Amino acid sequence: MKLINIVSLSLVLFFTSLSFSIGKENLSSCPSILDHELRILDSNKTENLCKYKDKVVLAVNVASRCGFTYQYESLQALFKNYEKDDFVILGFPSRDFMFQEYSDEGDVKEFCSTNYGVSFPLFATSSVTGNKANPFYKQISKEFGSEPAWNFTKYLISKKGKVVNTFSSKVEPNSPEVIKKLESLL
Repeated sequence: MKLINIVSLSLVLFFTSLSFSIGKENLSSCPSILDHELRILDSNKTENLCKYKDKVVLAVNVASRCGFTYQYESLQALFKNYEKDDFVILGFPSRDFMFQEYSDEGDVKEFCSTNYGVSFPLFATSSVTGNKANPFYKQISKEFGSEPAWNFTKYLISKKGKVVNTFSSKVEPNSPEVIKKLESLL
């Protein structure tokens, strides 16, 4: 009977350590650019961006009262067209440029949902430039060497976590330039 208990305990310990090391490996394989815990828009919940590892990411600093706000429509269409192909858009509302985002996150969420049917992830309103930038954007700026110059600047990040391209506000999300680069990464 003691032998059975010892064998059982040994098996439990073996599978527990195996499970732990597999979980640890999955965490360590997250690219550093995504290894940030950020609050979801208009909530108390946070999400680690490692959730999006192994996906092509288009990070966009957005604003609801900007001349480029209409781009939400093509961002949503782009997301819907490629989300099954390991692609995600991450939206970061920001008031960095002439306070063109609502100060109330509930208003931001309602605006995006009601006017554009946005279903891609949106994170808490935060700064995307300078010392007050959220940690994700600080790392983008460090790795790519530039900060967003205006609302709707787009950063394309490969499945391996490298910022491979940036597109200015003037470049439409559905432009051939964006689509070609996106498809090359999928």
